[in-house]
Amino acid sequence: MELRAAIAGLAAIPGRRSVHLYTDSSYVMNCFRDRWWERWETNGWMGTAKKPVSNRDLWERLIAETRRHDVVWHKVAGHSGERLNERVDALARGAIVRPAGDPTAG
Repeated sequence: MELRAAIAGLAAIPGRRSVHLYTDSSYVMNCFRDRWWERWETNGWMGTAKKPVSNRDLWERLIAETRRHDVVWHKVAGHSGERLNERVDALARGAIVRPAGDPTAG
């Protein structure tokens, strides 16, 4: 979901902008901080273990969006009382559609 959230957020911004993107995902943050995606592209989307990169389709969409904008990445701790991060979590949980009869539904 972290990938989809970043993709949707960047895709919603028209034109080319300078964007500060906050994430609690170490996976997403490390990919861009350490430029893993460059090695993945160079190595035919194979990871360091010589296995295909998981969620390649989502990574390719996110990389395309980051190329469209000037993105500054910020890592925040998840579930640590960070007000906006907690708000986003609450919104995401509230948007979950559960099947009828699910005991966790509304």
